[in-house]
Amino acid sequence: MGAEEDSIEQAAAARRERLRALKAAQELLNTPDEGAAQHERESNDENGTNEENNLNMKFRNYVPHDKQLQEGKLAPPVLPKFEDPVAAAPPPSEKEDPFVNIAPKKPNWDLRRDVQKKLDELERRTQKGLFKIMEEQEKEKQLAEENGGNSAED
Repeated sequence: MGAEEDSIEQAAAARRERLRALKAAQELLNTPDEGAAQHERESNDENGTNEENNLNMKFRNYVPHDKQLQEGKLAPPVLPKFEDPVAAAPPPSEKEDPFVNIAPKKPNWDLRRDVQKKLDELERRTQKGLFKIMEEQEKEKQLAEENGGNSAED
């Protein structure tokens, strides 16, 4: 365990050093040279055009109406070509592996399979019951017609 802790500490120390070096390099890039800064101040003081020389506006998404400001318009960045790896992949073969599609089409298929015999029997009984009811209604209509016809003749 001691070796692991030492290696972790060494990695952390190395990372801290890299971060310090990057921070120092960034500061050097952001701060202008002292000689160049003094030269700019002197030229600005001599010409009296301190404001005009400090206009370093860059326009990325805006085109200004003023001709002097239009010089600060930047060209739009060129985007790199992107090739879609999914579109470049070959289409899957027509053969399907039978073990890939093991899941049933409907989640209740086993319930239907187990209850199907009982459902068939109930369907037959229902049809017989409906047929009996229809026969009884037909008989009642015929009796009503015969009774209605007899009473209408009297």
